[in-house]
Amino acid sequence: PTPDPSPQGGGELSTGVLLAFAFPDRVAKNRGNGSFTLANGRGAAIEQTSGLARAPYLAVGELTGTAAQGRILLAAPITLSEIELHFGDQITDADEVSFDRSAMTLRARRRRALHAITLSEAPLALAPSEGTARVLADGLIAAGLDRLPWSKQLQQWRGRVMFLRKAEGEPWPDLSDAALADSREDWLVPALFDKTGLKDFSASDLSDALMNLLPWELRVRLEREAPTHFEAPTGSKLPIDYEAEQGPTIAVRLQELFGLTAHPSVAGGAVPLVLELLSPAHRPVQVTRDLPGFWRGSYAGVRTDLRGRYPRHPWPEDPASAPPTRRAKPKGT
Repeated sequence: PTPDPSPQGGGELSTGVLLAFAFPDRVAKNRGNGSFTLANGRGAAIEQTSGLARAPYLAVGELTGTAAQGRILLAAPITLSEIELHFGDQITDADEVSFDRSAMTLRARRRRALHAITLSEAPLALAPSEGTARVLADGLIAAGLDRLPWSKQLQQWRGRVMFLRKAEGEPWPDLSDAALADSREDWLVPALFDKTGLKDFSASDLSDALMNLLPWELRVRLEREAPTHFEAPTGSKLPIDYEAEQGPTIAVRLQELFGLTAHPSVAGGAVPLVLELLSPAHRPVQVTRDLPGFWRGSYAGVRTDLRGRYPRHPWPEDPASAPPTRRAKPKGT
């Protein structure tokens, strides 16, 4: 801009304004402790003992040092009203949306700025949109997928899909943390169009968003090849842990499997379930991937041990042909 010697009807231009006309990229804002941010984005400092160290704004005439942190050698104060008056054509107003990780929510503000320095800002009411959904999704992913409202049911569903992906490969989707972060445009952003924070995103919302990644034909196969539960011969429905280190696992009281002659499996019979066999008191007894082999082999030693500790429970010599049970024998028998 061209200097106006009488901008308001006859006033002289201040030294700060003259310096700013000469070096408009060096208008600087105080950020405390003698430290300033320049309009060009550089950082610079002045001796804290200098009277200029407390000025809200400076026009810097001379500085030395690195681009990251310079030392101010010559400067003069300039007021916000002078900046507004003489550099109004370089001042921008922008509405900005950012993610507040401490509150796990979006914040909106109107920022008035001279290039890299903020002259003023004020909070704004936030209107959810596709744009805000992207900012929120990026913030939530950066905070960590574990911060999302996972239900036990959804965690198991994810484990089931990942199990089948490991067993069969494509077309099962990759639901690892890294893959979900990379594909957030497909599942997370659309689910956040009407949200402004994690508090608005329910476990049901998360479940719907993720389950949409699985085509209908795979949903049918998922129920068939990776069921949520194993039904024991007694009728007990036992949840299958697909995230167990040793593979899909169930914990079941040994006596509930009496009469079972084939080892239970998933993935269309390709993967045997890991059976954590329990005593009547639900204490671990044995882990096996071969139930018929267990009946023929180490069951005899387990039977000898458990008969003494649980005499009111049946311990048949031939468990493969005995009826399964969840109960102890009646007293007196």
